Amino acid sequence: MASIAMAASLRTFLRPHRCRLLLRQSRSLSASAAPPGAAAASTVIRRSVVEVLRERGLVEATTSESLGSASASPRELKAYCGFDPTAESLHLGNLLGLVVLSWFRRCGHNAVALVGGATGRVGDPSGKSAERPELNLAAVETNSNAIKSLIGQILDRAPEPSQHSQSGKNLNLEQNEQALVNSGEKMGSFQILDNYDWWKDITLLDFLKEVGRFARVGTMIAKESVKKRLMSEDGMSYTEFTYQLLQGYDFLYMFRNMGVNVQIGGSDQWGNITAGTELIRKILQVEGAHGLTFPLLLKSDGTKFGKTEDGAIWLSPKMLSPYKFYQYFFSVPDIDVIRFMKILTFMSLDEIQELEESMKKPGYVPNTIQRRLAEEVTRFVHGEEGLEEALKATEALRPGAQTQLDSQTIEGIADDVPSCFLPYGQVLKSPLVDLAVSTGLLASKSAVRRLIKQGGLYLNNIRIDSEDKLVEEGDVVDGKVLLLSAGKKNKMVRIRASHVPASVDRAQMTTLVGPEISARFVTQNTTIRFWWVWDCCQGYK
Repeated sequence: MASIAMAASLRTFLRPHRCRLLLRQSRSLSASAAPPGAAAASTVIRRSVVEVLRERGLVEATTSESLGSASASPRELKAYCGFDPTAESLHLGNLLGLVVLSWFRRCGHNAVALVGGATGRVGDPSGKSAERPELNLAAVETNSNAIKSLIGQILDRAPEPSQHSQSGKNLNLEQNEQALVNSGEKMGSFQILDNYDWWKDITLLDFLKEVGRFARVGTMIAKESVKKRLMSEDGMSYTEFTYQLLQGYDFLYMFRNMGVNVQIGGSDQWGNITAGTELIRKILQVEGAHGLTFPLLLKSDGTKFGKTEDGAIWLSPKMLSPYKFYQYFFSVPDIDVIRFMKILTFMSLDEIQELEESMKKPGYVPNTIQRRLAEEVTRFVHGEEGLEEALKATEALRPGAQTQLDSQTIEGIADDVPSCFLPYGQVLKSPLVDLAVSTGLLASKSAVRRLIKQGGLYLNNIRIDSEDKLVEEGDVVDGKVLLLSAGKKNKMVRIRASHVPASVDRAQMTTLVGPEISARFVTQNTTIRFWWVWDCCQGYK
């Protein structure tokens, strides 16, 4: 009976593959009668998405060379990438997965983003030296919902092949994308799934019977992610050890029920990906499941790109403002900027090459390429509105800028920098030299005076030329904000001022600014709040 059931299951599974074979044959027949131009377009379409990704440095390894030929025709593949809900936002390392999924779509294939509502409760040991902290169920659910929303917004912004460059230049598209446009084919679709939807109905006994008996312990131990942990001092828990089977079953389930035939992931996911292709081959006894890994997002020195002293670079504007996100890419060193442009943007390689050559020419303005990189990536992650916010804040907060300051622009990056409070009365009519010292901008009055003589002290982006300058009521932008900057390049300090309601008590003030400042300045009902930050390239004060 078991063999009969297996045969029936295979017949059901193989039927759609037979349909695709017939469709491919009919396309070949119709192509023979097509005009020469159409035949040329068809030839170009055979250039696979794998080739496109490889040219851009987005392929580390594939499970089979046949993936290249299988990906030559639109709609032939359905690729998925998994994202475990370990936080309320994805981080910069996850962005590569969304970029690669978008390239599959741009080449006419369909994409699936799988949120690990189930596997997130276990924790992926890949690339980790210790077991991940356990999340409670409420946190997993909250994180899952937030990540689903974020993924949907970002994938929905992937530009159509006809919108290859945002610069307005009429540059050639990649060959297979141009053919996609000429043939009238649309971008592939995308959907967002949660693996908890099928795991919630699977018991341990079911899993052991249907999956466990096909897994070989020797093969599982041989996985690189497992070997490293077994050799560590803390070892590896049984829960983590089984993670590769959980992820492997996700691939099996979607392959069998949804036609998903490609799993993508970072190079550290190779063991989990091959666990899935092996399960599909053993349990379903069919071929056609593929895996593709892309390199981890690293800087030229081998360290992770996206990690700072303050933590991860988050993709959600709730956890990191578009302004700060933009500034992170704007500060990419020259040695990395072209490579990041290839792997993180949808700009044509021809345009990227032109930009790379421009860097070597006399008269090249430093950070021109970085500015373009920051614009492209910020647009993809935060949309046009987020990019506009970042550009507006960047220009407004540049010392010497002609842009009219407003409190809303400065408030937009309030959460990205440290702040403190001073009494309102202490600020008005106060000598700017004294204020620069009391806020911690500079160490001494003599240092402030030297900076003024050097032309390096700015109030609201206006250079201060006199040591006798007093802060007037009109200097406080919108009655809320005071911006003080020291230096144009080496150190830029920004100060924000905002009225605090009379109801703010000592406990609230202590929480906001610390006990020392609170003890000094909470005695008055009206205060001005000061805020400072190092220039993005220098770090924080």
